[in-house]
Amino acid sequence: MSRTVMAVLGVILALYVVFGLVLPALFGLFKFLIVLALVAFVVVAVVTVAGKFAK
Repeated sequence: MSRTVMAVLGVILALYVVFGLVLPALFGLFKFLIVLALVAFVVVAVVTVAGKFAK
């Protein structure tokens, strides 16, 4: 009986860790990477346009 209870508690804890800690961290990292990529794109675009107008 206690083995079943501990297994259920383990599953609940695992679900809490996945949905409460891991997924929000991954989504936060994904949003950070998207913002970083957009900034890099803007910088490359500005440098490219400035280089073409300088000629």
